[in-house]
Amino acid sequence: MSLSLVITAGEPAGIGPDVVLKLAAGWEEASERLSWSGVDCRHLRLGVIADPALLKRRAEDLGLKVELTEVEAHNELPLMQANKLAVIPVALAEQEEAGRLNSANAAYVLETLKLATDGCLSGRWQGMVTAPVHKGVINEAGVPFTGHTEFLQERTKTEQVVMMLATEGLRVALVTTHLPLRDVADAVTPERISRVSRVLYRSLQQDFGLQQPKVLVCGLNPHAGEDGHLGREELDVIIPTLQQLAEEGIALTGPLPADTLFAEHHLKDTDAVLAMYHDQGLPVLKHAGFGRAANITLGMPIVRTSVDHGTALDLAGTGQAHEGSLWTALGYAALMAEARSR
Repeated sequence: MSLSLVITAGEPAGIGPDVVLKLAAGWEEASERLSWSGVDCRHLRLGVIADPALLKRRAEDLGLKVELTEVEAHNELPLMQANKLAVIPVALAEQEEAGRLNSANAAYVLETLKLATDGCLSGRWQGMVTAPVHKGVINEAGVPFTGHTEFLQERTKTEQVVMMLATEGLRVALVTTHLPLRDVADAVTPERISRVSRVLYRSLQQDFGLQQPKVLVCGLNPHAGEDGHLGREELDVIIPTLQQLAEEGIALTGPLPADTLFAEHHLKDTDAVLAMYHDQGLPVLKHAGFGRAANITLGMPIVRTSVDHGTALDLAGTGQAHEGSLWTALGYAALMAEARSR
């Protein structure tokens, strides 16, 4: 059975178009680079949602000979081949300039996301991979936009989503995401921990085939509160919540001190780590696999993965952008889509 996946090319002035084109140019290595996912690349149908003229210009800038074929959104995507790329066309408002943001193209970026999301919701495509967007320029265009995750959550009408990053040997999910540090403790509530834990646990079962996932939970405070001497959130919030979840059949281990939880002997047989806040878990993961990691949104009715980096405007059009994270995101999207199709 073939899988159909789409990639949104992201901010046109950034490196999204670059890494998409480099992925296509390097497709001969696909079976090797995606072997860890267990996906048969010969049966993968892939398209990029972008302005074809943008991709043509960027390919010329990069010296890449990638044959672009326009495919309407309602038509079946072709099987992926080296140096060939199916493009589902969306027109830019104004011609892009690599490295230079233009708020006139904000609507184009949002339209690529809408088209990908709606196509996945309809079942036309089995998953979407997103290249980076620039939140600031979208907001400058007068459109409130806090990020891919929030946009997709609203469009898919999903009550609770969970942000998880994954690289070889490590998955880290977050209880809270983009909050100022002074607001984190108040946001770590029994309700939020419960909702996030349920989504994480069920996604590990559904999307990763782990019948009884082993999840380690970080404490919020240093030394996991040290029996209340360094904060009471562990005693008053986290431990009672984990006990309640255990009664539901969701067995999580913790809370554990975050400074030792990421040691090899703890992670050896662990399927995922649940961190309380963004900079508690993600620096470790990005140290372990930056450029080889993917951002995964859990809990939605569709599969969505993304790269682990930003728009890197200074690298756009230079040929220096590395496509490793896009390969990883594609591998996870294919893995999850295949698991859901069984």
